[in-house]
Amino acid sequence: MPPRYEVIGIAGVVEVRPGDDVARLVVDAAAAQGTPVATHDVLVIGQKVISKAEGRLVRLSQVEPAPATRRMAENLGRDPRLLEVILRESRRIVRMDKGVIITETHHGWICANAGVDQSNVDADTVALLPEDSDRSARTFRERVHALTGAEVAVIVADTFGRPWREGLTNVAIGVAGVAAMRDYVGMPDSAGRPLQMTVLAVADELASAAEIVMGKLDRIPAAIVRGLRLDAGDAGSKPLLRDPARDLFR
Repeated sequence: MPPRYEVIGIAGVVEVRPGDDVARLVVDAAAAQGTPVATHDVLVIGQKVISKAEGRLVRLSQVEPAPATRRMAENLGRDPRLLEVILRESRRIVRMDKGVIITETHHGWICANAGVDQSNVDADTVALLPEDSDRSARTFRERVHALTGAEVAVIVADTFGRPWREGLTNVAIGVAGVAAMRDYVGMPDSAGRPLQMTVLAVADELASAAEIVMGKLDRIPAAIVRGLRLDAGDAGSKPLLRDPARDLFR
């Protein structure tokens, strides 16, 4: 058989509320549609359902912006309450112009609005990124094992924009049970020359592949990636963060 894998969207997951057992909801939904979770599966979970279950929700009506935030929001044409939440979730502002604010989160991710999101939540509410997405992924993985006995990998995915390219793509912000990167440096190519720079962001590639079946409006918050044998790893998502000393654009 030639190399292949499949991506299976998990439909039928009910609306998630703070305190819900997301792993059970996903496992039960996968079984109900005839694709039960199995050993070697990679489960890709949308960040939003994890954030909801962990109570990472803020009501804008309860946010009091600082005076400096109000001035900044006026210049940007943004809601000062939303901007206040974004700044609280940020380690630093990377760029701010034309109504767009790019920040570095406390986790080290560089993204728009510090990952603060108003979609698919109640009115007047925003969702924050999980406090520790790697911990969330580990907890989810352990819970799936307890429920099913299956040894799976878990990726918590969120949608990021990209510099120099239009369009959004899912990336991994939390990883458990799989190596986020696959390093080919030093291995010979077909001509026998050692590869110099080839390190693949496997977790990001899997997150992006899953997003195609999860969609944004289809209420499919998770997917199974099946048919791959991946390198195990316990370093989480941190290898995906580029060392500032090697970042030519800081």
